[in-house]
Amino acid sequence: FCLMAAPGKVAAFRLPPLPTIGEIIKLFRLKALKQLSQNFLLDLRLTDKIVKQAGELKNAHVCEVGPGPGGITRSILSSGVEQLLLIEKDARFIPGLQMLSEAAPGKVHIVHGDILTYKMEKAFPKHLKKNWEDEPPDIHIIGNLPFSVSTPLIIKWLGNVSKRDGPFVYGRTQMTLTFQKEVGERLTANPGSNQRSRLSIMAQHLCTVENCFVIPGQAFVPKPEVDVAVVHFTPLVQPKIEQPFELVEKVVRSAFQFRRKYCFRGIETLFPENGRLKRTEQLMMTADVDPTLRPFQLSMSQFRKLCNAYRKMCDEDPSLFVFDYREELRQKKTTGHLRGSTGQPEQTEEENQL
Repeated sequence: FCLMAAPGKVAAFRLPPLPTIGEIIKLFRLKALKQLSQNFLLDLRLTDKIVKQAGELKNAHVCEVGPGPGGITRSILSSGVEQLLLIEKDARFIPGLQMLSEAAPGKVHIVHGDILTYKMEKAFPKHLKKNWEDEPPDIHIIGNLPFSVSTPLIIKWLGNVSKRDGPFVYGRTQMTLTFQKEVGERLTANPGSNQRSRLSIMAQHLCTVENCFVIPGQAFVPKPEVDVAVVHFTPLVQPKIEQPFELVEKVVRSAFQFRRKYCFRGIETLFPENGRLKRTEQLMMTADVDPTLRPFQLSMSQFRKLCNAYRKMCDEDPSLFVFDYREELRQKKTTGHLRGSTGQPEQTEEENQL
């Protein structure tokens, strides 16, 4: 338990003797559910290493996402945090987490809920808020995320970074999260890399992204088929593309639509069929981007120019931004424009690609 030292100072926090994570799993008959892509990390040396990547946590406020049986939770508490918020969707883990809460009185708050819908803008005390231009606040998000949640969650949080809402109303809140190794490589991939993707651009234009280290799959129970990357995010003071998140995402998603083809093939999908070629040429020329580059070869600067040029075109014709290429394909199909000689709708090359 936390022992009081001299007035105003607190001695190093140590958890009292507790059952091991393995014993907790047996005690509460916890079993990783495959349909939820759950994997437990039992090695406390590795959980300590993950928490270390978050930086200095002494007296910090931390939110742990999906603590499960509480391995990383113990490492966070041992780092001397002021407050720890645990958000766990699976009710089976709550009793084990309550045991940890009782061992660290006053430090732990448990929420049984879904991180994808939890209102993070009210998760921490108001006095922790900092201006965006200042150093990051003393707030950290840490999580060993199920693979099924990790990508939609980081896209959601990157949207929050762009709008400076959610957990980023407090300033440039840092995140230390786990992903499949391949996703971790995409998040940090440079131009020209085979792993360069939509995720690379969306993450790197808003954050400094660091692939810290890789945990081998055999360290988890049950063992996943892939290794796991620990990735650290620090939001940038100034985004590299200063356009709304939805616009950047639309341009980047379109560019990577046909990954192995020239980038203009994907950029074409930003425009309706009527006038598509002319508008695509106009966009590529305004942005001064070589249309024969592949999407993964484009630099952040080239994506910025494409987004800026597309924004100008949308300002001139607001209907452009709401245009949906996939919806156009569906409508063509249902109106019979894609019917072959048999009377059956043909599968276009675009549909095959999509």
